[in-house]
Amino acid sequence: MIDPSTVDAIDVHVHVEQDGHGCFSLDQELNDASAAYFKADANRTPTVADIAAHYRERRMAAVVFTVDSTSGTGHPALSSEEIADTAAEYADVLIPFGSVDPHGGKAAVRRIHSLVNDHGVRGFKFHPSLQAFEPNSVAFYPLYAAIEELGVPALFHTGQTGIGAGLPGGRGIKLRYSDPMLIDDVAADFPQLTIVLAHPSVPWQDSAISMATHKANVYIDLSGWSPTYFPPQLVRAANGLLKRKVLFGSDFPVLQPDRWLADFAKLEIKDEVRPLILKENAVRMLGLG
Repeated sequence: MIDPSTVDAIDVHVHVEQDGHGCFSLDQELNDASAAYFKADANRTPTVADIAAHYRERRMAAVVFTVDSTSGTGHPALSSEEIADTAAEYADVLIPFGSVDPHGGKAAVRRIHSLVNDHGVRGFKFHPSLQAFEPNSVAFYPLYAAIEELGVPALFHTGQTGIGAGLPGGRGIKLRYSDPMLIDDVAADFPQLTIVLAHPSVPWQDSAISMATHKANVYIDLSGWSPTYFPPQLVRAANGLLKRKVLFGSDFPVLQPDRWLADFAKLEIKDEVRPLILKENAVRMLGLG
């Protein structure tokens, strides 16, 4: 387990986009659309080892994961088991999260247990739009029950997604599945499950703020956007009511932590709140302290 005293910040939102076998997390069309949306390098392919080196150089820890959207996109997923096992070689800076195809039924539940018990996974990532599922459907409640039982957090993509952006029909990816209010049902029905709402949840930012204010088990991560463009109500909440519920996340590799931190330094955030957002809230959310 990472010693929080050895790092200056914890980035809770980092994507693994290539495995050690040359396989990628998205097909070429979706990867190119995402790169165009974020004005990022279409050939971005950080492996787990690349990510570890990048963050170690910056005295940061990173939560790393892929998204298993096999049913949603038809593209074979990277192995969460392999990601976790490789991350264990860099345990001073990497915290592995797992991902399962929500449509996998009982096999997905068994895999959740295996990922935690056999591979050291410390949480799970869901992307409702990419994985094509309505997160408050009771059909998926066995997944959350397993994660709650294991005592690890669940991180949900919320709001707009750059994946499929600009393509006809957005390549069939439905934004409504990532409305955070769908996850409010999950937070209410699984009160011991720690939930992280990923990204400024535009166009539903007020809903996310309301949820994190109302539900003790709900956090917000700030990934996917430069702090320059954060909605003003999110900045106000981070400075006040939600100062212990907001987390640093970059969305690496589409947004570099160096840029995020440089822009965050210019944001009007209280001095006493900055260390909470950059590290201390994540230490508590991840159970590292």
